[in-house]
Formats: sequence, structure tokens, C-alpha cells
Amino acid sequence: MSIRIGIMGYGNLGRGIECAIKQNEDMELKAVFTRRAPESVSILTEGVQVYPADQILDHKEEIDVLILCGGSATDLPVQTPEYAKHFHVVDSFDTHAKIPQHFAAVDASAQEGGKVAVISCGWDPGMFSLNRLYAGAILPVGQDYTFWGKGVSQGHSDAIRRVNGVVDAKQYTIPVEEALEAVRSGSNPELTTRQKHLRECFVVATEGADKEKIETEIKTMPNYFADYDTIVHFISKDELDRDHSGIPHGGFVIRSGKTGWEGENSHIIEYSLKLDSNPEFTASVIVAYARAAYRMGQKGHKGCKTVFDIPPAYLSAMSGEELRAHLL
Repeated sequence: MSIRIGIMGYGNLGRGIECAIKQNEDMELKAVFTRRAPESVSILTEGVQVYPADQILDHKEEIDVLILCGGSATDLPVQTPEYAKHFHVVDSFDTHAKIPQHFAAVDASAQEGGKVAVISCGWDPGMFSLNRLYAGAILPVGQDYTFWGKGVSQGHSDAIRRVNGVVDAKQYTIPVEEALEAVRSGSNPELTTRQKHLRECFVVATEGADKEKIETEIKTMPNYFADYDTIVHFISKDELDRDHSGIPHGGFVIRSGKTGWEGENSHIIEYSLKLDSNPEFTASVIVAYARAAYRMGQKGHKGCKTVFDIPPAYLSAMSGEELRAHLL
């Protein structure tokens, strides 16, 4: 029997979820739900219906796991607790500082509904989180370093687009190579925010706009650019569309640690990602955790879970016997 998946929201992430489902033979897309007019949403899977979001409870018995593809700022803090009462759910909530608060709200709802809710799935939080945990458990005397990029930061790009006189923009987060090499050397450097990453912006300005003023406003924007070395390029809309249409990303998690009676031996654990499509990779992680949510639900689990709480075997379509024979 296939695991029946519902998708709430059909933007870049929702489309990525649909593509990931196609690659997993034990899953099928059952329905897509949207706040837009359903007739305006064209999906890839033949024979699957798009429904208004407010009709989702009418399809409760048809869906094994509901994947929530909204944003972390305003959508998921409301949607995940709401739907966790009725469905096994998975989300990609990524506001790190607010994860404990989100967990508590979702856990209360999932416990009430007897459902499994997996939150904060993706690559950070998600795969990077797991690697920080594994590395720190193995090398308790050491230090973690996380670098993001080179890749498009959608939040920072949106922040630039809010600047008066900006038509469109893309922002790339780029690890500073000297900082990366210092960490890889095992020297355990103390690095400031500015020393770890730089930000490169490609901006389309309105005709006649004060570009010097726009550049200053970007570089001094608190919480986004003020703490970083920032490069601003002004380009045409055609150049932006031609050269910056993708959503690549990636990064590195590095643990530098010591072993031995006197800490005489050094070790580096490094995990890296190089992603052509941030949303499609995030979607692939989410779909694996949707399988885990379904399996845990079948075993009677309930409540909110994170990647720390889920056995790795639950992510794989392979049986325990197959995993032991081929991967262990």
C-alpha cells in the first residue's frame, strides 16, 4: 500500500514535494490544497485534484501524511498546530530561535489529536542539525562551525526587494575561504559573523533611482547586512533573469575535536552539501520524514518530533533486513 500524501501550499517547495513523491515508489500524491483559486494552480501529476485550503478536513480519510509548505514567519506557526490535530504532518519551520516555542504548540495539538507531527525538516534545521549532534557526541571536546553557501538566501533577497527603488534582487551568502581553511586546519579559530560569511547582492533598480542611497541602505540594514561585508552589483532585469534565475544553496558543518589522554590527537568531521535547488533538496528531506511520520503513527506514536527523535531506519523505504545487508 502506498503512503498517501497531501500537500498544503504549491510554491517552490510544494512543487519540489510533488517531484520527490514521484521518486519514491511507496508514496502517492493524493491531493494538493491551496489558498489561491484552485483552477489557477497547475500541477504536474495527472489525475490529482487541487482543492481550496478550507476544504482540507473533507479529505481527512484520504490522506496519511499532510506536508505543510508554508512560510516560517506567519504560515507554519498557525498551520502546523492546527492541522496536527487532524493529520500526521511534516513541516520545514526554520526560524531556529523559535523552534522550542513551535515544538510546544505543535506537541500540544498532536498529542490531543493522537497524531505524529515532525517539524523543522530540511537541511538546516534538519540534516545539518543531525550532523552537529553526531559530531558533538563523538568528539565531546571540540567546537562546531557551520557555514552556509554559496547560495541564494531567499529571506535576504526579499529584504533587498523591500528597499525603495529596487525592482528585483538576488542575494548570495558566501563562506569566507580563509575562515573555512582555518577551521579545517584544526586550529579552532574564534570567528566573528563578519569573518565567516560575506554577502553578494545583484540588484535591479528603477530607472533614475539613487543607487548610492540604495547600496547604503542595503549595507546598513540591521539583522540582514550590517554585520557582514556586503558587495552590491547593479544589473539589468534581463541579466538577473538570465544569470540568477536558479535557487542553489549548500554549506558545511565542521566539528574540530581532540582525543587522547591529554588531547594530543586532532580530528575533523565535515559534512557538506552542494545543491542546485534548495527547495527541491529540502522537499526530498521532508518526504523521507513523511515516511517516518507514517511509520511512527502506525506504531502508535503521537506528539511532536524533530530529526533528533526519529530512528534513521524509519526514513528509508528499505526493510531492516535490506538495510543490514546492504548499508551497514
